[in-house]
Amino acid sequence: MESSKDLFEGKTLVKPSAHPESNMQRTSETRDIFEHVEGKTALVTGSARGIGADTVSLLNQYGCNIVVTDLPSSATQAEALIQHMRFPERALFVPASVTEWTQLVHAFKEGVRVFGGIDIVVANAGIMESRAVLDIETDGDGDPIATREASDIIDVNLKGTLNTLRLGMHYIRQNPISEEEGRGSIVLITSTSGYFGFSSNAAYVASKHGVVGLLRASQSLAEKHQIRVNAIAPSLTPTRITAGFGDRFEKVGVASNTTVQAAEAIVAAALDSSRNGTCYLVAGKIARELEHTRKDIMPAWLGEDAIEALEGFRTILKDMGGYPLPQAVSQH
Repeated sequence: MESSKDLFEGKTLVKPSAHPESNMQRTSETRDIFEHVEGKTALVTGSARGIGADTVSLLNQYGCNIVVTDLPSSATQAEALIQHMRFPERALFVPASVTEWTQLVHAFKEGVRVFGGIDIVVANAGIMESRAVLDIETDGDGDPIATREASDIIDVNLKGTLNTLRLGMHYIRQNPISEEEGRGSIVLITSTSGYFGFSSNAAYVASKHGVVGLLRASQSLAEKHQIRVNAIAPSLTPTRITAGFGDRFEKVGVASNTTVQAAEAIVAAALDSSRNGTCYLVAGKIARELEHTRKDIMPAWLGEDAIEALEGFRTILKDMGGYPLPQAVSQH
């Protein structure tokens, strides 16, 4: 099994500190993955606070241009964040909701206009429901009341990630190809809830499972255009979303992340040119790769006959150039 030091697979993420266990590095065969990040441009959604803020700050520390993208209401926080960066002149805030296509397009276009292109995209924006959406409330007549909140969770976490992924691939594919790094990289943020879903927040769990689906479904097109698409699945990371119960994990010794640890994992996925289609579960000092591990255990899980059938299906789709999509039904 891998340790957290395998998260960076022989590459130094951060400079050595007084706390070696926090460096998440291996001592042999190290290579600074920030070697080529200076002058590149990263667009990170939901980056005015929390994990996103630490992600852009870490990238900017090594000379990366930054497009901070968050809701218009986050303008004050975003501008303060930029002023505290090492290179504030290499960062700008573009307000945009990931659910509003034209706003998100504008954010990408501004990054291209100001910095000349987009090399790294992190689909970080996400929200969680404030009540259990499967518990149906009723009105005065006893009729079920629809929940707008559940739809909002799906819109931001899944549709918003899809929007970010689509635009990320569109703009990154316009970059010249680097022999070592391809055209660029995209990192999707799912969650342990995207694999296990043992909590009762059904909308959040469903949306994060959907993000894992996007990771898997994007690989063939990403490979075609030489774009790396990876994901990170953080366990509990105390932010405003988990305010009020995050300290319970620390009290009982259950592994959780700091926002800095989650940001380091995101940056490793974004910059490590050896990664394609991976997803790392990150829980404090614990890091486990999930997607390639899943492939390794599939025969034991499904059986060789089922694997053979699935591979046959995959071969047919590949020969056809992809799934034959049904024609759109006319609305007239």
